[in-house]
Amino acid sequence: MVSTWFTPVEYKRTDPWLLVYSPVPVALIFLLYLCVIWVGPRLMRHKEPVDLKIVLIAYNFAMVGLSAYMFYEFLVSSWLANYSLLCQPVDYSTSPLAIRMARVCWWFFFSKVIELSDTIFFILRKKNSQLTFLHVYHHGTMIFNWWAGVKYVAGGQSFFIGLVNTLVHVVMYSYYGLAAIGPHMQKYLWWKKYLTSLQLVQFVLFLLHTGYNLFTECDFPDSMNIVVFGYCITLIILFSNFYYQSYLSQKKQK
Repeated sequence: MVSTWFTPVEYKRTDPWLLVYSPVPVALIFLLYLCVIWVGPRLMRHKEPVDLKIVLIAYNFAMVGLSAYMFYEFLVSSWLANYSLLCQPVDYSTSPLAIRMARVCWWFFFSKVIELSDTIFFILRKKNSQLTFLHVYHHGTMIFNWWAGVKYVAGGQSFFIGLVNTLVHVVMYSYYGLAAIGPHMQKYLWWKKYLTSLQLVQFVLFLLHTGYNLFTECDFPDSMNIVVFGYCITLIILFSNFYYQSYLSQKKQK
């Protein structure tokens, strides 16, 4: 039985998987990420922006494909295992469905490592204005959150976050992929602000979903629920500020 406060033993099934056994590799990746953010713009200061058009098109649509695959796996695995949207404990067994869910959780974690490339592309293209606190905070912390998720609670309640977020990322990376094709695509990308709204909606859903489990009896670690709940609050604040500054504030000025 899993404690409702903390998972006392490590999630041994996922330990052999890449980057899972110890937090050290993820911490080193994070430190390298911070170094790149500090050093990169300085190295690019006197250089021309790198033309990454082909790379960006390929990368963004590859991320669409990966996100669609993960969404399918979260959806089908949870459906076949009769997951509950309100309360779903982690299945720590080695049954095929439990391993399938754990594996897609690992892919979701690893996709957050891949997404650190977004920052590198900004630096190489000299889009330093995009290196906001929101961008760095969100990308940098997600790898730790989902390392812990895969290590200790791969499945259970956490499937809901993966399910919704991968669907949002299908839409988001589709937008980025189309935008990378060229300026002539802008007339088809009028829905940018609705993408930000969609991101905000998902965080509100996560907040409600996690909050519900904090105040009901559910055999899922409350420590994880508290972390997710607090994290969602910070993201709602930051994304709301971004939405206000990008759309509402500019509209008032006009």
